[in-house]
Amino acid sequence: MGSLAAVLRHPDDLYPLLKLKMASRQAEKQIPPEPHWAFCYSMLHKVSRSFALVIQQLGTDLRNAVCIFYLVLRALDTVEDDTSIPTDVKVPILIAFHRHVYDREWHFSCGTKEYKVLMDQFHHVSTAFLELGKGYQDAIEDITKRMGAGMAKFICKEVESIDDYDEYCYYVAGLVGLGLSKLFYASGTEDLVPDSLSNSMGLFLQKTNIIRDYLEDINEIPKCRMFWPREIWSKYVNKLEDLKYEENSDKAVQCLNDMVTNALMHVEDCLKYMSALRDHAIFRFCAIPQIMAIGTLALCYNNIEVFRGVVKMRRGLTAKVIDRTNNMTDVYLAFYDFSNILKPKINKNDPNATKTLSRVEAIQKACMDSGVLNKRKSYIIQSELRYSSTMIVIFFIILAIIFSYLSSTRASK
Repeated sequence: MGSLAAVLRHPDDLYPLLKLKMASRQAEKQIPPEPHWAFCYSMLHKVSRSFALVIQQLGTDLRNAVCIFYLVLRALDTVEDDTSIPTDVKVPILIAFHRHVYDREWHFSCGTKEYKVLMDQFHHVSTAFLELGKGYQDAIEDITKRMGAGMAKFICKEVESIDDYDEYCYYVAGLVGLGLSKLFYASGTEDLVPDSLSNSMGLFLQKTNIIRDYLEDINEIPKCRMFWPREIWSKYVNKLEDLKYEENSDKAVQCLNDMVTNALMHVEDCLKYMSALRDHAIFRFCAIPQIMAIGTLALCYNNIEVFRGVVKMRRGLTAKVIDRTNNMTDVYLAFYDFSNILKPKINKNDPNATKTLSRVEAIQKACMDSGVLNKRKSYIIQSELRYSSTMIVIFFIILAIIFSYLSSTRASK
């Protein structure tokens, strides 16, 4: 019923949602027949359905390389995230992980649900990795080695300063940006870009995830691992977990806004990176997550719900982003619109209001300087809800679909 109510509030979400559903089913039908590749693509759909959908547009060789790159790093991340693994066991695995990808027999049981399956049957990933071209293998091995070493470093080290925060995010996400840039270059479709831009692409996504996932991470059992830097949160509370308590709501929101402001510093680099891409499929692959990130930050900013539950974009808007992101005009429009959603939420009494406003206005200026903002109507910022005849028709279409489904279910029984 929640999904139905959302569609009724935003009836133009329905078509992109249906397109996304059909594209997802089509992607699942295109899983390769070979057992190891079938496992890899099936696992990709389970651990990240949206990512699995976006990479389907890439050319076959590059798609396979990105799929394996993602699963190798997801497996590495599963080892890092499993707080039940003793440090003296975990650290050597992280450091040696880049060698394990060459071993068809290696596996290590950890994680939960689909991640445990990935780790238990990692030999499928290794088998697929060994079928990639050497350029792809070298790029994946290099990034995995550097990331594993960085993760091992932060197993034994807290994120104290903002420099620590940037360094940790570099190891777990900036290197992903560098690795993808290497894969794009190895495919012959893109030029190499400056590492600083690739790093910012990763840091913007990672910082968004760290901000959004505060409550899930702080409540993790058997023990939490948090990456909000002490240099930021200690300005507002004595202990990081104090942010989730209702009596600290005002301070929690101020701390949250400080974190969002920090993440926004990477946006201009991200826009530069995306504007340099030539291949349409690679462009969409890179641009869609970045738009989702700025949209998520716009929702999280000044929002106490980050400390109470899950804050994320509605599915219909996500479907629209996936459907309508095709070129830099779409990117500039989306970043401008989401920054317009964030801007009115800036409270002049917030300790970081001036800095936040400066960063938002810098993003908007970069978008306006592109000269494309007047070329297309926004699908993100919409006028006030009106129950039009179109909405009523769509409502009855949905009811007819539900009735038809229920009728066919009864007939089959």
